[in-house]
Amino acid sequence: MTKADFLRARSPEAKAAREGEILAAAAHLATTRGVREVTMTAIAGEVGMHKSAMLRYFETREDIFLRLAGTAWHDWSTEVRSRLEAITPCPDACGRKWDETARSIAGTLARTLVARPLFCDLLAHTPLNLERNVSTDTVRTFKKGAIAEVANIGDTLCAITPLNADQARTVVTTATSMAGALWQMAAPGTQLRTFYETDPELSHSVVDVEPRLTDVLSALLTGYATRST
Repeated sequence: MTKADFLRARSPEAKAAREGEILAAAAHLATTRGVREVTMTAIAGEVGMHKSAMLRYFETREDIFLRLAGTAWHDWSTEVRSRLEAITPCPDACGRKWDETARSIAGTLARTLVARPLFCDLLAHTPLNLERNVSTDTVRTFKKGAIAEVANIGDTLCAITPLNADQARTVVTTATSMAGALWQMAAPGTQLRTFYETDPELSHSVVDVEPRLTDVLSALLTGYATRST
């Protein structure tokens, strides 16, 4: 039995601190290994606890990563809204000004996502498995938080573009869903990525996420803006 097992967190403050330690350990391991490679046992070992002791704080590994995903949504939303608000509003889709605005918005969305590798990884795993092995209350809390952040970013987009609310929110969900998918295809820092890069016949398989995502979002923004105009 380790010291961490023996000193069970009893006060709300102590429990919150212990949960923070577990989340930090999971984030560190997932950043270095990838979400799919991190087990509950590995997280427990990183913290210095038995796996059974960790169940007092989180029901499953999916619960841990879903909590991290919720925090990541909030943090990304805060940053990207701040950056979008600095872009000069463009109320219509006519001319070169709109092309520059759309590219700037798309680039901001893509760049801020790619700058958060763990978030991109979590975005792919959330619908595949993180929402599957947790309680419905946990899923509800996560979903409500993510939906609220999509709406917040969408409102910011509506303020600087001719898009309506539904269109703006679709741009946000497209950005995050594609970031998750493209991140898995890019396989950064893995042997698979090295294999792609060193085999001339497979070099086309190498995905550079930021420019690819920027192009797609630029086209989507322009299509919606033209329709709205």
